[in-house]
Formats: sequence, structure tokens, C-alpha cells
Amino acid sequence: MYFETRNGCWMLILLLLLCISLPAAAEKTEKDSLIRQLIEREVISFAVNGERDEQTMERLMAADPVSGAQWTSIMDLWDAPVTINAELPDGLPQDDTLCLVALGFQLNPDGTMREELIERLKVLKAASEKYPNAIILCTGGGTAANDPEATEAGRMATWLRSQGIDLSRIYVEDKSLTTAQNAIYSFDILEKHCSQVKQIAVISSDYHIATGVLLFGAEAILRGSSAEITSNAAWHAPRGSLSAMFQAGALVELLGDIDTAFDIYYETYDIHDLPALPN
Repeated sequence: MYFETRNGCWMLILLLLLCISLPAAAEKTEKDSLIRQLIEREVISFAVNGERDEQTMERLMAADPVSGAQWTSIMDLWDAPVTINAELPDGLPQDDTLCLVALGFQLNPDGTMREELIERLKVLKAASEKYPNAIILCTGGGTAANDPEATEAGRMATWLRSQGIDLSRIYVEDKSLTTAQNAIYSFDILEKHCSQVKQIAVISSDYHIATGVLLFGAEAILRGSSAEITSNAAWHAPRGSLSAMFQAGALVELLGDIDTAFDIYYETYDIHDLPALPN
């Protein structure tokens, strides 16, 4: 009898807890959905019209002041002009608090690097020689149609080693397939292995720099990271473009809405006639 009564009490307590927690969980889910909708509305509105949706941001700030402050900073970053450098400027740290992040580019079907990626690496090599104590982070996953073992970052690291760059300086992020994932997974590595990094310089092609700076800066804001994106260096590509709507899709991807992000990518992936990104 005692055993049955005790079990009955625990069952009653469990039911009471569920009655309390389920509405709270539902309320949290509903709030998260509202916050995401507000952010996406602001991001897409800015991409289409080039203007901030102040009313939407006011609603976001009222719903969640933390998210409101973060995304206000991200929109400020997106709205700010980006100066693109042919090489890294003077005055950056001469130690390992500086990280040179090299953004990958789709490999040939056989796993070899396209000319554009090699040209980006030449810019990276010059930057690594100018700042010989900076760490180097190569980022880019498997994009070779006929070689599943090849990754952009892996090929980049191999090339750097062949050019005499010290292996101990090089970190490889080889899971990402988008620029948003470049930022997410790169910060995972920096937080785990390179917490001393305070400044990040983005290395890519000229048309890609603004997107890289935006996404790495946005990811830093969302994580509350002390690392800042302070500079860049770029190869001058003869052609290539990334639209504001593509950047909006990337920000939506950072937000976690993968389906909406890839819908936008498929509509706006206008760079070099490459195939649509895989989902």
C-alpha cells in the first residue's frame, strides 16, 4: 500500500510539473518564432529596399531586448561601407592574436583547385609573410563532384605547406559549404583552439569580401565574441558578384532557418555560373 501511494504521489507531482512546463515551453517556442520572423523581415526588407525597417526593429527590441541589440549591431555592420584592400595594411598585431581567415572556393570535379582559389591563396601567402606570427585558418568543405575526399580547406592547407608556410600556424575547417557555415565553424575552431585571437582579417576575392566581413562580424556579435573583423585582403577577380539578397539569405542561415536561406540561395546564387549549392 505504501509503495502504491508513494508512486501515486510522484505521478501526481509529474503531471503537475508537465502542466506547468508545457505552456511555458509552448510560449517560448512561440516567442522564438516571432523573434525569427521579425529578424527575417528586417533582413529581407533591407536587402530589397536598402532601407531599415524601424518599426520591425522596435517590435523585435520589445519582444527580446538581447536579440534586438544584437541584430541592430548586425544591421549597422551591413549598412557600413567596406573598404577592400589588395593586401593587408600595416599596423595589425604582430603576434598570434591576429588570425588570417581564408575563404574557400568550389573545387574542380576532380578535386583540384580552381584558378580563383589559387589566386586567393597567393594573397593569403603574402599576408602570412607580412604577419609571420599570425595564425591561418583555411575554411571550406567538400565541393568536388568526383572526389568526396577532397575539401577546399584541405587543398588550401596542402598548397600553403608546399609554399613553406609552417604547419603549426595552419588550422583547417573542412565541413562548411556556405559562407555562413564558414563563419560558424571557424568560430567553433577559434573558441576551442585559439582563444587568444582578438583580430580577424578576411582573405577572399574582392566581390566576396563584403559578404565575408558581414557574416564573420555577425557571427562574432551573436556569440558575444571579443574577436573583431578588422581588416581584409582580396584578389581582384575579373568577374563575379554576390547580391544583397544573397547576403540576406546568409544572415537567415546564421539565424538557423536553413530552409528559407536555401530558398534564397537557389534564387540568387549568381556567381561564376556555378551550380546551385547543395542543401
